[in-house]
Amino acid sequence: MSKPVLSAHFESRKPSDVRLAQMKYEERKVKPQAVINVGIGNVSLPTNPAMQKRMFELAAPESPFAKGVVRYSGTAGTPECQEAFKNILKCEGFDTSKLHVQVTDGGSAGMELLLIGVCGPAGTGERPLMMIDPAYTNYISFAERVGRKTVTVKRQLNEKGTFDLPNLEEIESKIKEHNPGALLVIPYDNPTGQLYDYSIMKELAGLCVKYNMWMISDEAYRELYYDPAKPLVSIWGLTDAEVPGIEGRRISIETASKVWNACGLRIGAVITDSAEFNNRSVAEYTANLCANVIGQYIFGALAHESKEQIAGWCSNIREYYKEQIMMVYNGLKALEPKLIVSSPDASIYSVIDVRNVVKPGFDAIDFVLYCAGEGAVNLDGVETTLLVAPMKGFYDIKPGEKNPGSTQFRISFVETPENMAKIPKLFVELLRQFEANRA
Repeated sequence: MSKPVLSAHFESRKPSDVRLAQMKYEERKVKPQAVINVGIGNVSLPTNPAMQKRMFELAAPESPFAKGVVRYSGTAGTPECQEAFKNILKCEGFDTSKLHVQVTDGGSAGMELLLIGVCGPAGTGERPLMMIDPAYTNYISFAERVGRKTVTVKRQLNEKGTFDLPNLEEIESKIKEHNPGALLVIPYDNPTGQLYDYSIMKELAGLCVKYNMWMISDEAYRELYYDPAKPLVSIWGLTDAEVPGIEGRRISIETASKVWNACGLRIGAVITDSAEFNNRSVAEYTANLCANVIGQYIFGALAHESKEQIAGWCSNIREYYKEQIMMVYNGLKALEPKLIVSSPDASIYSVIDVRNVVKPGFDAIDFVLYCAGEGAVNLDGVETTLLVAPMKGFYDIKPGEKNPGSTQFRISFVETPENMAKIPKLFVELLRQFEANRA
């Protein structure tokens, strides 16, 4: 009997690089005593106290769920949840008076909406999404899912651990060649841990105006930057006063996941200063009905937090991550000085490049699968392995191009401080094991 046929799209799908190690590890028949998973940004810290209060008191008399009824909200989200996203921006010093907020099921749903909304499909005067490689791999996956194309300008990781952005002329040349509908920036960068300053943001905004593109800023990690001398960077800090014409073409992707430590809540938002984009985006999202209403209620607690409370929370989170990132960065460089480790500027990620350490023919995915499937290191009498993300999937590589991610890995600072302290030795020892076994 013949089997039903999968679509060509499904036949071609492979797991996201951020889930690859975890999936391989789950298949492992004989597991080590311990595993440290820094392959995905699954934050393990407690969420904000105001949110916790609502989470633990869903049956309280003032809760909309006190009687056990869970109804849809409006498609754009509850007014309180919308206001929570605005309140955060207001507390950070940005003008929200002309902003429209659409609450989505995590930032991921927002990514799909913007791809559909600002990039045309193939064969109909398409305008692809322009990204700056390496970029968060899910944008590439979602573009493929919804039939949109992507084009990239590529950064190179230099020996000092900094990703060099191409000069403005090269970026402009790429825009002229491909006519993108939007430019995506990730100021507190995932996956690189780099920070875009306002001078770069202004230059890129100027190109968006000049070539009539939308400017999209993924601000999942806003507030997570580690040089106190630098200002808070946001697309909402770019106005017509600095870049004439930028207003009305700005879109940001927001989330409860990272700064607010609520990955599993699956609450995000698309914020824009274009009423037309907002109206059309909400119309598109009516098929989804609405975002998670319990999640909206929990996150909505932030609508009532003061500027001091928001600032205090963000300051504490920054200090926590800064300590962890510097600990791992220094540990890796001490154990293997030839490793290239990205400069610890922002977000909750670092990139490790092993190109100066390994033999020719090394492939990052093979190493990741080795660690997940058979590798282990004895740490104080405990057999332990490490799950990391290969960087190959973070580059939008076209046929014939070399993938810089072949020797690169992203680590996420999501484990306990005790486990994060083990990362340098685990990574270096597993790498040496792998290389010793590789002919």
